[in-house]
Amino acid sequence: MDDPFIPIPEMARRAGVSASALRFYEEQGLLASMRSAGGRRQYPRSELRRVAFIRAAQAVGLSLQQISEALRSLPDGRAPTQADWTRLSRQWRPLLDAQIDALTKLRDQLDACIGCGCLSLKKCRLYNPGDGAAAFGAGPRYLLGTRSSEVRAAAAAPK
Repeated sequence: MDDPFIPIPEMARRAGVSASALRFYEEQGLLASMRSAGGRRQYPRSELRRVAFIRAAQAVGLSLQQISEALRSLPDGRAPTQADWTRLSRQWRPLLDAQIDALTKLRDQLDACIGCGCLSLKKCRLYNPGDGAAAFGAGPRYLLGTRSSEVRAAAAAPK
């Protein structure tokens, strides 16, 4: 029968990550290891599935905090099953849809400018002190969904 534990070099090779990544995931509470009689780090075989889960979740843009919360939701710290992935991916769908929308807007406006499209710091309303979009928050307001009509309406409103 196979050994129920995998030494860290073998775990890294099979999981497709570096040993330092495995140690980092462990420090973050995403994985658990045990020590051999000789004091070497080794992982239960089930941790391979957890690493696959972590990598898949990272690939769709989830943060380690979001991944950690998902793994903590599993009973007894077990490895995620297909049913778990289905349930969790449904919860993440609105977040992923928002990220897709933001990337689509960025792609569609990439040839213009990160903000308004004027490409001139001398004329750019986002750069100059009278910037009306600044009232809506930091960052590239138009890419984040602020409409120019909202900015104009706010600027025209009595103060």
